Amino acid sequence: MNKLAMAAGVISVFALVACNEKSGSEIESEVSLDTLEQKVAYTIGVSIAQNTRIDKFEFDQAAFNLAIEDVKSGAEARLSDEEMRATMQAFQTMQREMMAKERQEAAVKNLAEGQAFLKSNAEQEGVEETDSGLQYKVITAGTGPIPAPEDQVLVHYRGTLLDGTEFDSSYKRNQPATFGVTRLIPGWVEALQLMPAGSKWELFIPSNLAYGESGNPSIPPNSVLKFELELLEIVARENDEDEQTEPTGE
Repeated sequence: MNKLAMAAGVISVFALVACNEKSGSEIESEVSLDTLEQKVAYTIGVSIAQNTRIDKFEFDQAAFNLAIEDVKSGAEARLSDEEMRATMQAFQTMQREMMAKERQEAAVKNLAEGQAFLKSNAEQEGVEETDSGLQYKVITAGTGPIPAPEDQVLVHYRGTLLDGTEFDSSYKRNQPATFGVTRLIPGWVEALQLMPAGSKWELFIPSNLAYGESGNPSIPPNSVLKFELELLEIVARENDEDEQTEPTGE
């Protein structure tokens, strides 16, 4: 552990200790973020708090204070560099285990909620369900050709989770996107080969036809996805050089 890392840790620890002792409103009334030094300290504090998942780990305030005083006074560290490295390795292992457990719990919860939603949604007026479990509702019925697997299509879309969280939107970018029909998640691949050009559908995609238990940085595990999908036109036969990545919000 070098001196710079130690100094950054001390600054961040000091901030975290202060947070434990006072409420946010009390701290805000006493601290300003006008100078470079203040902004640096705040930035380091935010980074450390996020990376150490302070909301999930109970820090020992007395040990924090002891470390701060030792560094300020120039006293020799009470743990060797080797011990501190081993400590942080153990902490990182614990963090990974915590994150894996939380992800597994989220996967179970999302799967149950998704199944309940799809069961109820299938009974809603205008909702169709295919053999795969894909559900859709026709908003606008197009009259153009239906894409073939080798086609590229120009689409507008908006994707949300069941709670309404938007993870991607071509509408927001004000720019439709071009995709190869078969280079997408299974729910889109199936839907696009059912939609005449000019159609606008609402899709309800089961997790197994989306990103499954793995999810991705924008989409939690086992999430049912909702899409507003507008097939503007078939633009060309698929060409790998022109291919864009699928809509995931990444």
